[in-house]
Amino acid sequence: MRLIKAVIDFVMDILETIVFVGSLFIVVYLFILTPNQVKGASMEPTFHTGDYILTSRITYKFRRPQRGDIVVFKSPKNPDIEYIKRVIGLPGDKILIENGEVFVNGIKIEENYISARTNLWEGGYVKDGIPVIIPNDYIFVMGDNRPRSSDSREFGPIPISSVIGQVFFRYFPPQVAGIISNPLPSSLH
Repeated sequence: MRLIKAVIDFVMDILETIVFVGSLFIVVYLFILTPNQVKGASMEPTFHTGDYILTSRITYKFRRPQRGDIVVFKSPKNPDIEYIKRVIGLPGDKILIENGEVFVNGIKIEENYISARTNLWEGGYVKDGIPVIIPNDYIFVMGDNRPRSSDSREFGPIPISSVIGQVFFRYFPPQVAGIISNPLPSSLH
């Protein structure tokens, strides 16, 4: 009898541990950080298809997005799809794209992280040489692979409320694993 009680107690301890760890995982996953897999070429050369990243869901509870942050957000066209892009403009900023160069508030930004000059599309939201003012509670985002990115140049600024979180760590592939830093000078944050 004592053996059966010991086995039952042991099984119950294991089940309690599994439930606790499972609950902790769910809380972390839903409210603190989320793993994501990069799909598509829109963020090359910074990220490639198949890279695995961690997205902080709590960063923007403590601070606003900054220029240069990489964010995951719900697509403005289909909220079931998540995009990953870099923040270029903040509320109140004036964005101008002219001759393939990007200007924020009249200052040309040096973007050593992009793979090609910034192009525009016929019928897109942004027109060459015409400034765009970012409304309150919105941000302007672009992919690092400008010719291959559907972003604010096409669909306009996105609501900050659609941002899921800030990408802060790449954990796969191991040879490029590490913290994702903001490449823009602090004066632009």
